[in-house]
Amino acid sequence: MKVGLFIPCYINQLYPQVGIATLELLEKLKVNVSYPSGQTCCGQPMANSGYEYESVGACNNFVENFKDFDYIVTPSGSCAYHVKKHYNIIPQTDEVTKVRNNVYELCDFILNVLKVKNLGASFPHKVGVHKSCHGLRGLRLGSCSELAIDSYSYIEELLSEVKGLELMPVKRSDECCGFGGTFAVTEEAVSVKMGKDKVQDHLESGVEVITATDTSCLMHLEGLINRNKKPLKVLHVAEILNSQM
Repeated sequence: MKVGLFIPCYINQLYPQVGIATLELLEKLKVNVSYPSGQTCCGQPMANSGYEYESVGACNNFVENFKDFDYIVTPSGSCAYHVKKHYNIIPQTDEVTKVRNNVYELCDFILNVLKVKNLGASFPHKVGVHKSCHGLRGLRLGSCSELAIDSYSYIEELLSEVKGLELMPVKRSDECCGFGGTFAVTEEAVSVKMGKDKVQDHLESGVEVITATDTSCLMHLEGLINRNKKPLKVLHVAEILNSQM
């Protein structure tokens, strides 16, 4: 099994520790993982801004870099979703179809491809999970409250195996944090209010650390936490699953 690691642009620039934790996790699991050096953005920011067809070059570059891998793994549900669902704007060659079918968010890959639940991690803290919109309603990484189906959550299934970690249920677990990509820029006031509501929900639930499958959401929440001096920390799920405390 050859696995290509895709690190989104904002993680590469602002949160490199998330990319490192993801790589180390995959290596611990004896995955034959490589990082194609020619990779860039998947094209999602342009699409979110209404310029989807301007992202064709980024889409083609992504396919070129990852076409020879059996799986593509990324610590970002939103990027995985974008490749799976929005790469229909480029010709659907066999290579494009293969890439779209085989791109996975990290938790989904560990749990459903590698069939691993316990990663030997230790993290003695009270943790609240933020279920990011693209991963939840796009990739179906968990059940949504509006659907009459059995409850499940890939991220919580993995976190429940972490030694010392206490999962703290929040009141509105699948509500958007307000980031929404460029929504946070074009609708700043609404975005901030949604984010503050999300932070307050976690505070009232006794959470010490908020985690998610998307650093973009955590970045938005972290900004609000820091500016308003709230007693919370944020960590990507890869950092927790890779921890030994």
